[in-house]
Amino acid sequence: MALLFAYSKLLLYICIQIVEKLQMKHCIFILSVLSLFTACAKAPRTIIEQATITTCLDSLQARYPSADLSLAERGIRQAASLWTKEDGSEIDFVTLVTSHYAATPQERTALLESLSRMMESVRRHNEEMMMELQRPIALTNASEPTAVDEILYGYSPSGHFYDDFFANKVAFIAMLNFPQYTLAEKDSLGATWTREEWAAARMGDVFAVRVPGEATAKLYQAIGDADMYIADYNIYMGNLRTEDNRQLWKDDVVLLSHWNLRDELKSNYATGDQDKQEMIYQVMQRIIRQEIPSEIINSNRYIWKPYSNTVEDQTGYPIVLDREPDTRYQHILNTFAVQQMMDRYYPMQPTSVLRNFELDMEIPEAEVEQIFTRLLSSNEAKAVAALIRERLGRDLRPYDIWYDGFKGRSAISEDELTAKTRRLYPDAEAYHRDMPRMLQNIGFTAERAQFLTNHISVDPARGSGHALPTAGREMNSRLRTRIAPTGMDYKGYNIAVHEMGHNVEETTSMWIDQYLLAGIPNTGYTEASAFLFQQRDLQLLGYGTHSADDNTVLDVFWGMYEIMGVGLVDMYMWRWMYSHPKATAAQLREAVVSIAKEVWNTYYYPLLGEKDCILLGVYSHMVNSPQYLPNYPIGHLVHFQLEEHLSQCKSQADWAKEYTRIYQQGRLTPQQWMIGAVGTKLSVEPVLRAVNRIMTQKYKKNTQSCKF
Repeated sequence: MALLFAYSKLLLYICIQIVEKLQMKHCIFILSVLSLFTACAKAPRTIIEQATITTCLDSLQARYPSADLSLAERGIRQAASLWTKEDGSEIDFVTLVTSHYAATPQERTALLESLSRMMESVRRHNEEMMMELQRPIALTNASEPTAVDEILYGYSPSGHFYDDFFANKVAFIAMLNFPQYTLAEKDSLGATWTREEWAAARMGDVFAVRVPGEATAKLYQAIGDADMYIADYNIYMGNLRTEDNRQLWKDDVVLLSHWNLRDELKSNYATGDQDKQEMIYQVMQRIIRQEIPSEIINSNRYIWKPYSNTVEDQTGYPIVLDREPDTRYQHILNTFAVQQMMDRYYPMQPTSVLRNFELDMEIPEAEVEQIFTRLLSSNEAKAVAALIRERLGRDLRPYDIWYDGFKGRSAISEDELTAKTRRLYPDAEAYHRDMPRMLQNIGFTAERAQFLTNHISVDPARGSGHALPTAGREMNSRLRTRIAPTGMDYKGYNIAVHEMGHNVEETTSMWIDQYLLAGIPNTGYTEASAFLFQQRDLQLLGYGTHSADDNTVLDVFWGMYEIMGVGLVDMYMWRWMYSHPKATAAQLREAVVSIAKEVWNTYYYPLLGEKDCILLGVYSHMVNSPQYLPNYPIGHLVHFQLEEHLSQCKSQADWAKEYTRIYQQGRLTPQQWMIGAVGTKLSVEPVLRAVNRIMTQKYKKNTQSCKF
């Protein structure tokens, strides 16, 4: 085995040198095959021989002569693949199989219900403990965090859950009776499954691999450390100056990267303040390249000129500060190192890239990439870019990927919106008190609106706005948003409505018939719910009723165009790390800059100009939410298809009922869920058709001949 591993590593090294000569998009297949070979060489070996499996099947056949043991054989083989000498002898394995096989439908149902109760209890209590441990770091209404709190932030009480449940044999019993199905099997067989059969299939996913608690704990710690780093990445905008010493923002404006920086840039399409947009663009580039002076981050001590990257003290005296020492990229590498440690425990998905797409998203990576590149290279994108250029009356700039002019809010000044949100929501409690009204505003009955409100808690966040899902029916989901001492500004409100969309989904998809089906296919599907609500933020403030008109379609499409490029950069970065497993933070920085340029030059430069732009590398998710970014474009696609479907509802009440039906489907596979929701599979074609219709009919732009 050691010799096999040595040869596999040598082969992997040689092929990496070949891969580096290829284009990025051609690398993944070769690396996946080679990583699989290496992982199989490293994976812990089972002690269960084929003869023992035959003995188990013969024993069950003798006990249950009329039973179809095909499912049992699958379960036995999967359990045997993870049984090691520490679990007992082969005789012990046979004893477990014969003692705990659920032979009748009644026994299977009873066992599934027991396992379901166990999973809900463990998950709920773990999440409750973890949230309590994280309070000082995560929330502004908690005590000031100490050094111990920073350690506890990355700790998960369930780090050794899998160790414990393999040790007490519950994991083997679950696997024996509820084996795992492949994604292809779920998609082909799932259409005829009952709800209980779907729950059984999801039970099969729980213990399909055996990852030691040590590795799980290290992953939580690495992500927790990255999350703390991002939560404090604030820029004091009042301390920024143009080269001619103009101050563009008030002293009290503090923006978190990247979320608040991006949203501030977008808000200036309403005011036409391009100076602010250009300044933010410069700040973002300094962050990506790690050229930003360290002491500018989360500090108002110095004056900073981002264009020349020069610093002055408060008296105007020039000083020299060290740049940030590639901290951003070191956090990414820290997470990658833990993922590499975990690779050996997934022989069928021996890279975190494969696990992300095949196990978490349940959409193959190649399919996701094809969806993204199809839209990015479309004639529809060229036509919409031409329309934006006409509306702005100037050549497009790179930051116009965040053009906000299709939204109705762009005609309303952000100052007006902020004045209203601060008056309505001086604190988190005020927002929570208003939630029943808001939910009734979009069609939920008074009773349903109160039920949802009762199962959602609102917290003031230190970092960016986010939602924490519930892990059990007796636990609230958490809506967290940033609220200044002066009250919730419009940016915070817009984020809060987005997060409320997550919370409503989380509560709706939790309170269903089968706990093991609770949730959604992948995080893109909860993003779709968040987008549904976020599109209605002005309606909730009393500015008319939202309708998915042509401008809404173009706005959603342009959002897809932006975030799909960001998703590709994130995907390609992870591919690069697997082909350069010993890279330094500085090398990763240069790789991300290069990847961002490559994606930009391929899909954005022809439309937005400025060759070699690196703007697509700015998203903080790359640091604290590993491989999350591809979920956003998927969420946009789901959102668009849901909007089309829900637009057929005759009233707001019907909208809310249909929304509830759709999200109570639970965690089916992505395609099965979409078919159940709107009658068709997930696809980029519906939005392209809609944009083509708008551009050719309303704006007389032939997308087939649009030139730049």
